[in-house]
Amino acid sequence: MMHCNSKMAASMGVSGPTSFQKKRRTKFVQIPGTRPSLHNGQLLVSTGVPSLDFVIGGGLAVGTVLLVEEDKYRSYADLLVKYFVAEGIISNHEIFLAAADKDPEKIIKDLPHPLDDDLVKSVYEEREEAGDGAEKMKIAWRYEHLPKHQSNQGGVKFGHHYDLSRTIDEELIKRVKCTCHCANKHLQEKKQLSMNPSYEDVIHSVQRQIRQGGYDSPTTEAKDKNILRIAISSIGSPLWGEEGGVIPGTAKTDHSLPRFLHALRSILRSSLSVCLITIPTHLFQDAAFVRRLENLCDTVVKLESFAGSEKEKNPVYKEYHGLFTICKLPRLNSLTCHMPDSLDLAFKLKRKKFTIEKLHLPPDLSETVSRSQGEVIKTASADIGCASKPSNQSLDF
Repeated sequence: MMHCNSKMAASMGVSGPTSFQKKRRTKFVQIPGTRPSLHNGQLLVSTGVPSLDFVIGGGLAVGTVLLVEEDKYRSYADLLVKYFVAEGIISNHEIFLAAADKDPEKIIKDLPHPLDDDLVKSVYEEREEAGDGAEKMKIAWRYEHLPKHQSNQGGVKFGHHYDLSRTIDEELIKRVKCTCHCANKHLQEKKQLSMNPSYEDVIHSVQRQIRQGGYDSPTTEAKDKNILRIAISSIGSPLWGEEGGVIPGTAKTDHSLPRFLHALRSILRSSLSVCLITIPTHLFQDAAFVRRLENLCDTVVKLESFAGSEKEKNPVYKEYHGLFTICKLPRLNSLTCHMPDSLDLAFKLKRKKFTIEKLHLPPDLSETVSRSQGEVIKTASADIGCASKPSNQSLDF
């Protein structure tokens, strides 16, 4: 039998007694603040909101673009940008922040501070992984018997909660390289060629940042590999030189923003970088143009705030601050995408937590509805009675 197998292997051109080889496990790039996906093996980073990480499949995949369609007053969209940048600072990732209406440096100074409990737990896990089991931190005694979830190299926890009443310490900001890009300064420097000059300048800045930081070669082995977090706030607004997707003075469609997203997505695909963009899609009148923008991004979510609307006073939504809609989920290394348990989602904001939850409606919408239905049943029962004269009873025989 062994002789036959060797002849078969020789006829197939295989050297040695057998052609079977042991399957080796692929090694993921060990970068602080990242973890591999359980669905497709893609390297993930946290958006800064743990509940948002959960609904989109565990986190934001490296090399992808997350599009946030802004709420009407931009309150919660700007908050997601701050969470995204703050998570990058805590994870020691490099930051690239671009904005037009606000100074990016002021945005970084106003970032929320991480909760102390999360930092204490991270330090405890780091010392435990280092082998210092004899001398444990007394302040973290309640974390002693907890299982270690979402831990990675460097002891940095995947995803944090932040306190909006406090701003982040300057010492944490100084240890991270932050590049700020103000779009208003570059609006009139170039003539419009293939796209809006503000968009073109951001593309060149991002490409230069990726090249200089060495993020364009993720396959090379290095000990100091890191992630570049790119945050672009409210692109597509009039302050960026956008006219609602239309060329000024004509009825032709302006393809600057779709070309920008297409170029940005192609640059990020082969790099250790991730991008979050907020766009005021409610300013665009053409729904097909908005669908085109969504198709050019990997993950698309939409925020609908209750502020200034009739839903704000509706008792049904009293526990929430707005609706959260998932418009698109990424399909990376697979034919299907991750699907959450429910697509009926809502968000609420507290001082120390921004959460996305399932939209739970009360069983009885109002007392008046049940009361009116009871009156109808009572009247109908009285009409069915056999007596010739009206009676006060429900049924009269």
